Amino acid sequence: MVGGGEKRGDGEEGVMATDFFWSYTDEPHASRRKQILAEYPQIRALFGPDPWAFLKITAVVSLQLWTATYLHSSSWLKILMVAYFFGSFLNHNLFLAIHELSHNLAFSTPAYNRWLGIFANLPIGVPMSITFQKYHLEHHRFQGVDGIDMDIPSHVEANAVTNIVTKSLWVIFQLFFYALRPLFLKPKPPGLWEFINLVIQLTLDGSLVYLWGWRSLAYLILSTFVGGGVHPMAGHFISEHYVFNPDQETYSYYGPLNLMTWSVGYHNEHHDFPRIPGSRLYKLKEIAPEYYTNLNSYRSWSQVIYMYIMDQTIGPFSRMKRKQSKNNGDVKKDN
Repeated sequence: MVGGGEKRGDGEEGVMATDFFWSYTDEPHASRRKQILAEYPQIRALFGPDPWAFLKITAVVSLQLWTATYLHSSSWLKILMVAYFFGSFLNHNLFLAIHELSHNLAFSTPAYNRWLGIFANLPIGVPMSITFQKYHLEHHRFQGVDGIDMDIPSHVEANAVTNIVTKSLWVIFQLFFYALRPLFLKPKPPGLWEFINLVIQLTLDGSLVYLWGWRSLAYLILSTFVGGGVHPMAGHFISEHYVFNPDQETYSYYGPLNLMTWSVGYHNEHHDFPRIPGSRLYKLKEIAPEYYTNLNSYRSWSQVIYMYIMDQTIGPFSRMKRKQSKNNGDVKKDN
């Protein structure tokens, strides 16, 4: 099934891979979805929006914006501490709310999800909701496909990040790589929705600075930045698809942080059934446990970050790639 990267025998002195892992089969989720639905058709009842999504997002947005105004005259040290130990969790929660909304899992009408995504974007400080949806849906339809799936690091990243120091720096700044990579490698022309996202975000940012000062906006930006680096919740960026076992390309996490991250840790389940909201993914695993319990999974995202940095056999090349085939990206009614 797999070719490419070096490594990886138990007991061997590890050497970091110099190429991606290459798969010569289609991604595993579409075929597994067919099998599961054939055996458990009642899973279709889990499809559809989460009726509580709007209220959950509104509560987090309100709390984070209030915190920003509360800290407007605080010291920079206090702002940094609150950003790391509090605001980072809220902003990362909103980033994953936007992920949920990219699959239209708050409302049945796609436009309503886009508006809510723009609202959820406000405390993040930088407009990204609409652009994220475009690239993320391609990640699902073309998982691992060379030149299309922008979730995979570039060759420039992979060739530059080769030791503990550079991997540590990559983890600290991984949110920048994640956000900017598609804009350099596969830019898409912005449309009306991106313009709306930009204008509303800049209006909020400008209003915050005008009314409360730069420190309030800085708190929001810092919350986004530190929450996407060496942070327990940011471990999901690595845990989801970085290949720690060459026989598996998607990994789930079944730890307590799922409560704060829209259950994005149920990542095999999510890729198998993107139409099931995070709040119901655990039910999928309960209905069809035999499809998930034997897969490798994690209990700690912090441990994943530590393993990624310290294991000399793991790096940005530790991803599964495949060439595009006629089956890649087929839009199936259950996708």
